[in-house]
Amino acid sequence: MMPAQVSVIFFLELFAIVAAARTVGWLGKRFLGQPQVVGEMIAGVLLGPSLFGLIAPHWQAMLFPEEAKPILYAGAQLGVGLYMFLVGLGFDRAQFRGNARSASAVSISGMAAPFLVAMVITPWLMSMPGLFSPKLSIVQATLFMGACISITAFPMLARIIHERGLTKSALGTLSLSAGAIDDAGAWIVLAIVLATFGEGSAVAVRAIGGAAAFAVLMIWAGPRLLAPLGTAADRAGGVSQHLLSIVLALFLLAAFLMDWVGMHAVFGGFLLGTAMPRGTLSRDLKAKLEPITVVLLLPMFFTFSGLNTQLGLVADPGLLLAAVAVLAASILAKGGACWAAARLTGQDNATALGIGALMNARGLMELIIINIGLQRGLIGPALFSIFVLMAVVTTLMASPLFETVYGRKARERGELGRINGADGEDGAVEPSAPIAR
Repeated sequence: MMPAQVSVIFFLELFAIVAAARTVGWLGKRFLGQPQVVGEMIAGVLLGPSLFGLIAPHWQAMLFPEEAKPILYAGAQLGVGLYMFLVGLGFDRAQFRGNARSASAVSISGMAAPFLVAMVITPWLMSMPGLFSPKLSIVQATLFMGACISITAFPMLARIIHERGLTKSALGTLSLSAGAIDDAGAWIVLAIVLATFGEGSAVAVRAIGGAAAFAVLMIWAGPRLLAPLGTAADRAGGVSQHLLSIVLALFLLAAFLMDWVGMHAVFGGFLLGTAMPRGTLSRDLKAKLEPITVVLLLPMFFTFSGLNTQLGLVADPGLLLAAVAVLAASILAKGGACWAAARLTGQDNATALGIGALMNARGLMELIIINIGLQRGLIGPALFSIFVLMAVVTTLMASPLFETVYGRKARERGELGRINGADGEDGAVEPSAPIAR
């Protein structure tokens, strides 16, 4: 296919992606009470071989040719990186520091239990051909499985918390803080697996050391170094094009650095977002960047993941049993451990159950980590599809389960706003108070 033809197909791809994402997202929100972003995840799977490729394989191959996938991949990485930058803009650093002790307990429990479960089920999964790379050792496979089970859908978690006006609550701050720690730990484990998978220990040292150095820089020096940007925005009464170009350049540099050291662009975007000055700068950046990010770019990531998902493979009885086992183990280990840790750190039962329900969602972060695993040859298409199924199911569960165990009681006490309030359209987080519809 010629470059000009790829360009034409690319625009048609974007039309299909945006149309499917908005339609399925609206249906999910209207009839199931799910955030828009959950519907977009499902839309990405529907555009792949699991549905579109099943009922119209010729048209699906024409719309998503192999030659166009590198362009789609680049747009997908930009979208997910910018989305995490927006999540970082809404992250409350003061609340994180105030809840570090409890958050660490919940996070460590929410990682330890899944890794113990991974130690039990990984040898069984490795006996099934095609799930893991034959070059992967039992230790490497267990670490990767543990990372996949333990990771939390931090953007989804942030969205639900902000939608329901729980940003300042014990549940909100504890869940956000624990989710951030969980995801950082999962990425460190992934870096170790990649380093030992034929890439040498230097890769792990560079990935972990580089990410740690960048995190320290953003946490301790970032707010002071970036303060002039906030001052400039306050003086101008908003973010000018010149100031926006500076912020975007910094984002691209941060994303490049995290990719270069061996982590992922999303962590560069998120850490930079947490260090950005609050106030006029963060509010105006969100207003300018959120629409194009959540409407156009992020659905590209979901679609790219969907193109690699073949749910038909899971129909095999053996793989179906494996999928059920992975799903059950993931829910019980993550949700149960986070609930228990929250109770032990002094939270009431309703709050602890709410934390367990939120931390159990995998969503976007699961898709990122398994895409890396598939691209690097750690896992095969069948296990990738099993993980996608687990990510979708646990994310779909989050909102209704949270409403059941926490929302109703909180509303009775006057602590929770209307469930479908806030900026529920699109899936980014609101750094200030939620907007009621």
